[in-house]
Amino acid sequence: MLNRASGQRMRNVNTAAGLKLTALAMEDMTADSFTLQMLQEARDTVTSSPLGVISTPLIPWCQTTLPSHLSCNIHLKLENMQRTGSFKIRGVANQFARQSKDGHFVTMSAGNYGKSFAYASKHYGTKGKVVMPETAPMSRSLLIQSFGIEVERVSTPCLMDLVNRCVQEDNMTFMHSYNDPDLIAGHASLGFEILEVVPNPDVVVVCCGGGGLLAGVAAAIKLSGCERTRIYGVEPEGACTMYKSFIEKKPVGMDSKSIASGLAPPFAGALPYALCQKYVEKIVLVTDEEIKSAVSTLYRAGLVVEPSGSAAFAAIVNDRIPDITGKNIVIILSGGNIGKDELMNFPD
Repeated sequence: MLNRASGQRMRNVNTAAGLKLTALAMEDMTADSFTLQMLQEARDTVTSSPLGVISTPLIPWCQTTLPSHLSCNIHLKLENMQRTGSFKIRGVANQFARQSKDGHFVTMSAGNYGKSFAYASKHYGTKGKVVMPETAPMSRSLLIQSFGIEVERVSTPCLMDLVNRCVQEDNMTFMHSYNDPDLIAGHASLGFEILEVVPNPDVVVVCCGGGGLLAGVAAAIKLSGCERTRIYGVEPEGACTMYKSFIEKKPVGMDSKSIASGLAPPFAGALPYALCQKYVEKIVLVTDEEIKSAVSTLYRAGLVVEPSGSAAFAAIVNDRIPDITGKNIVIILSGGNIGKDELMNFPD
């Protein structure tokens, strides 16, 4: 992790106090610590990464077979076509570029970050463990294990307790799946790609779990000079940690439950929260039924998108985003890691 004020890197101290020291280092980071230069440097790291991160297509809605009742110009950013099937590889590429290649790492993930983490671990030859919520599809656990990474499943409220034990008892280094400056800076690369095709979007709609993607994209767009762009985060009603954080004016947690397991972390990230407070217009909510319908609608148009990746689309088609008539809109379809067995559970 970088201490941006001094330019020096701060590492986990692999002792019983290791995770606490990392938390203290995180407290030195604020929303103002993120500069355009910092995010551009991270983008260079991501695009040149040996992990093979790609610049995904940004396609006009009118060039798809999706039904449209909306009087606006919509583009879809297809991160479901990204390496490892989701945007997560962007942040992981930047994180691993700044870590010791002989480390032993632990993380927590419902699947997508874990898959990218496992993919990077195999490439770099590092050891790792993914702590997963029991609600995550078993197919995700098996996929992560296929990369040679250990997986342990626990209830959502117990995720951080197990991560703490791994750090304290097994001398492992914690790599956070959303509350990490290097990760957020890596995700910002997606924001820059959007601006290359749509230089001045009126509205950008992004799914939100812990908030890492939303924070990175919002920071990249706003720091690039798009002051009038409205950026919205979308959460499931049953996993609305960032929504509640905005209300309480501090990062909060909850017992999150949603079909979109990737958007159901135990708490909102403190650093993503600070960035979202600065750059995000509003957090809106969608129901699980609306997410299911979005998955089915996208699938019928030939787009395989998982529930977590469909939330932003669900917000648009269910009129959660205000004042979009005649506007240029970008929707991020953030991931496509859904198996045939899972798709059977969605309406035709």
